[in-house]
Amino acid sequence: MAIQKLWKKGLIGALAISMLVACSDSSSSSKEVNSDLTLEEITKKAKEEGTVNSVGMPDTWANWVETWEELGTEYSLEHKDTDMSSAEELAKFEAEKDDATADIGDVGIAFGPIAKDKGLTLPYKTSYWDEIPDWAKDDEGHWVVGYTGTIAFLTDKNNVKNAPKSWEDIKNGDYTVSIGDALTANQAQFAILAAAMAFGGDESNIQPGIEFFADLAKQGRLQGDPSVANLEKGEIDVAILWDFNALGYRHQIDEKRFDVVIPSEGSVTSGYATIINKYAKNPHAAMLAREYILSDAGQENLAKGYARPIRDKVQLSQDVKELLLPAEMYKNAQPVKDQKKWEETTKQIPQLYQEQVLIHAK
Repeated sequence: MAIQKLWKKGLIGALAISMLVACSDSSSSSKEVNSDLTLEEITKKAKEEGTVNSVGMPDTWANWVETWEELGTEYSLEHKDTDMSSAEELAKFEAEKDDATADIGDVGIAFGPIAKDKGLTLPYKTSYWDEIPDWAKDDEGHWVVGYTGTIAFLTDKNNVKNAPKSWEDIKNGDYTVSIGDALTANQAQFAILAAAMAFGGDESNIQPGIEFFADLAKQGRLQGDPSVANLEKGEIDVAILWDFNALGYRHQIDEKRFDVVIPSEGSVTSGYATIINKYAKNPHAAMLAREYILSDAGQENLAKGYARPIRDKVQLSQDVKELLLPAEMYKNAQPVKDQKKWEETTKQIPQLYQEQVLIHAK
C-alpha cells in the first residue's frame, strides 16, 4: 500500500524520540524500559518482542483490524485482542501488574487521567506529538487520543417507520432504545451526557440525561445490548452509539436497512486514547503500535472505520472522506468543556444509573 510506504519512509527518517518513563516503586514492573531510545531502536526492539497484545481494540471497532494487519506485515508483530470496557481495562492492568497479559489499551478520554493517577501507564510521546491538540494528550505522554467520535442514532428502518432525528423524537416515540452498559462503558456514559446536554445539562449536571433514560426504562423502552449480533437479529430499534460504530455496524449488516444521524439539538464529541501498560511484557511493540496509530496510514485506517482522525494535517483520500457523515450534521456537536468536571461525573454515573434507571428496567 502506497500510504504505508510513505509512512515508513517518514519513520526511517524520524528524529530521535525521547520516552518518559514513570519512576518505579516497590509495585512497579520488574522489567526496566530504556528511557532514551530513538524510534529506530524502538522499532528494532519491537520486532524482537514480536507480539503486541491489546485490550479494547477489537477488529470491528474503528477498523482496528487493518492497523493490526499492517503492523504484522510491516514489522512481523503478532497480535491478540481481548475486548472490554474502559473500566475493565484499567482493572485488568491493576490486577495483573507484573503478570500482565496486555500491552496496550484504548480507553475513553476520561479514563486516561485515571490510569495515570493509578500509576498504570508507561508514557511515550510519538513523532507526531506536536500535531495533537493539547486537550487530547497528557503532557508527559501517559495517554493520547487517536481519534474522535460523536454520539449518534442508529435506527433499524425495518422496525421504525420514521427514524428519529432528535432527542425529542426519541422521547416522544414508542420504539425500544439501547445504549449498553452505562455502569462501565464509556460509550454509554457519553450517551447519557449527550442527552443531558440536549435537555439543558452539561458535564457537571448529568441529571437531565439520567432522567431521560429513566423515563425510557419506566416505559419498558430501554433494553438490550447494541451489539452487531443483536442489531442484525432486529432486536434493537434504535441504538445510541459513537458515529463510527453506528456507521460501521450499518456497513457490516446492511447499508440500506439502517439510518444514521447526529441528533439535531446537539451531541457530544470526545476521543479515545491509547494507554500503554506500565507492566507490559512487550512495551516497545506497544510504543510502535501507538506510533503507527498516529501516522498518516494509521489515521486513515481509523477513518476507514468511520472514526475522525485526531491529526488535522492528515490528508484523507476522497473515497475515505465519503465514508463519513456530512460535516453539517455536526454543527451542534461539541466537546466536553471541562474535562476535570466530567472525570468527577463519570465516577457518579454508575450509582445514579443503578438507582434511577436500572431499577425501572424490565
